[in-house]
Amino acid sequence: MEMVITMENLPQELVSNILSRLPARKLLKCKCVCKSWLHLIADPHFTTNYYSFHNQIYSQEEHLLAIQRPFFPRLKTNISLLSLTFNDPKNHVNSTLLNLPEEYNSDHKYWSEIMGPCNGIYFLQGNPNVLMNPSLRQFKSLPESHLTDSNGIYSLTDYASFGFDPKSNDYKVVMLKDIWLKETDDRQKGFWTAELYSHKSNSWRKLDAKTLPLPIEICGSSLSRVYTYVNNCCHWWSFVNNESAGIKEDFILSFDMVNEVFRKIKVPKICESSKETFATLAPFEKSSTIGVIVYPIRGNVKHFDVWMMRDYWDEGSWIKQYSVGPIEYVVDRLMVFNGSNRFLWKCNNDELVLNEHQSFFCDESQKRRDLKVRDYDKFDDSFRVVVYKESLVSLQSGA
Repeated sequence: MEMVITMENLPQELVSNILSRLPARKLLKCKCVCKSWLHLIADPHFTTNYYSFHNQIYSQEEHLLAIQRPFFPRLKTNISLLSLTFNDPKNHVNSTLLNLPEEYNSDHKYWSEIMGPCNGIYFLQGNPNVLMNPSLRQFKSLPESHLTDSNGIYSLTDYASFGFDPKSNDYKVVMLKDIWLKETDDRQKGFWTAELYSHKSNSWRKLDAKTLPLPIEICGSSLSRVYTYVNNCCHWWSFVNNESAGIKEDFILSFDMVNEVFRKIKVPKICESSKETFATLAPFEKSSTIGVIVYPIRGNVKHFDVWMMRDYWDEGSWIKQYSVGPIEYVVDRLMVFNGSNRFLWKCNNDELVLNEHQSFFCDESQKRRDLKVRDYDKFDDSFRVVVYKESLVSLQSGA
């Protein structure tokens, strides 16, 4: 007598393996198939394993999430999913426009920065600030913070980052704001306030100013900004100006999402001059540490130096990992640094170039791919792009 194989008879490990290969939105529909699938997909362990397993399976494909305002007079921001396959000889990139919820589909709603992924969650900075899971098409607006605009001060510039606190199981956004005096309209150079948003409480609170290593200045260039979240810490390239001595000291400011403290990380003298070079922070995810990519502003033929902190907790462990170049194309900005050797550049001719540095013992080589993005004519200054990853993490309470 032959045994009839049904889904109910399959081992749960096999069912989990099969379902983990599906996109997140299709998995939500699978909850309706049977109770066993509902319980499996709703299990927090499945959600956690899905993120790493699913995205590893499709590691031979590159998925990017991009934001851009299509017309200069309009503020409305488009969000697109860009997809390419590494074995495509034509280097075509498919572009799929995400349908925004009605409340965000307005010229008065816009975003200037996108950060992530953090477990598949992204932060959109703009009006309003938003947490987003594009896999599930979930958006959550953050409430406005009125903590700074009081006591005779106001703010004109802010720098944000976000991450996940595994200890409290909470997504947090930290916001650094400069300080201006209402009475004189003078900026207090080197001084900032810090505010922290909690997704759990859906509220902002002010952080103790004593935790900030003031006075400091934060590098404000938006030309090249890569989301750098490592070891539960976010990072900003910063500096201190010693005007009397004529010395500028570069360092990295980090914020620990778990302990809610700031840290000043010393860096070696890797920038010859801030007027001649860019220094962009980048994550080395496999090594659980951070790095800095240094490249010149001027000139058509460029070299890039990649520095890495071998031990994240040891300021003396900085090394120059490798150099890239010379390259022939004229780059405008670094958009994405993925893994430990893959760069996505925006060029001055409005093309996207994927550059992969390969090292075979002493023989170093580079792979260049000119990406042809369908439905994109021009990548202007509003264009931002990050790595896209599928996720089942819900931003809805009780989901």
